[in-house]
Amino acid sequence: MASVAQSESLSANGTGAAPKVALIGSITTLVLLAALHVASPEFDPSWRMVSEYALGRYPWMLAAFFLCWALSSWALVAALRPLAASWIGLAGLVLLALSGLGEALAAYYDVSAETMHGVAATLGVPTLPIAALLIGVAMDRSMGRGPGRPVMRAATHLTWISFILVGASMALLFSTYAAAGGDPAAGPPTSLPEGTIALNGWANRLLVICYCGWIAATSRRLMKLASA
Repeated sequence: MASVAQSESLSANGTGAAPKVALIGSITTLVLLAALHVASPEFDPSWRMVSEYALGRYPWMLAAFFLCWALSSWALVAALRPLAASWIGLAGLVLLALSGLGEALAAYYDVSAETMHGVAATLGVPTLPIAALLIGVAMDRSMGRGPGRPVMRAATHLTWISFILVGASMALLFSTYAAAGGDPAAGPPTSLPEGTIALNGWANRLLVICYCGWIAATSRRLMKLASA
């Protein structure tokens, strides 16, 4: 009976504004990321991280990017609040809210505020894949299979895969940079020596796409439940 009541509550939430805000916010986040590439071509996307756009001519655009991302995360928390009836759902929602907090902090504390930007990354990045897995389990228990489940499941797995790829690409960058004669302790370089394998920037952008894609897929699944 509890699962039926939870499913009905989720269905009711699917007709509200929250899932639509989450969907639009996630899409707007990706549009702003694309706009930053066009507006700041001086940042090589193969190895410059998204947060480094704060050092360019349009830091306000990066701040808007992070704020839209945070808004989409928090809107999804609001849309999925019936899942808090189970401990798995509650844990997932708490982690998703923390991810949104990290994204909001990154809008205010850019890379020049090294310590606080690190705190923002710690809150915002590793929490979402865990939240996605927990929320996926909670939604399956409440909603069953239903429309939108395959897309959401694929998007869920892409979150942790992209997270691992970022870590692996950073390790590859540092190891090949040092082998090519670079000094990692000297601070962020302005260019890379020949022989450095730089894929971390692309992996970072893929992570943003996968994280926002999961928010969009989860919002759509909830909206499809409401229309079923």
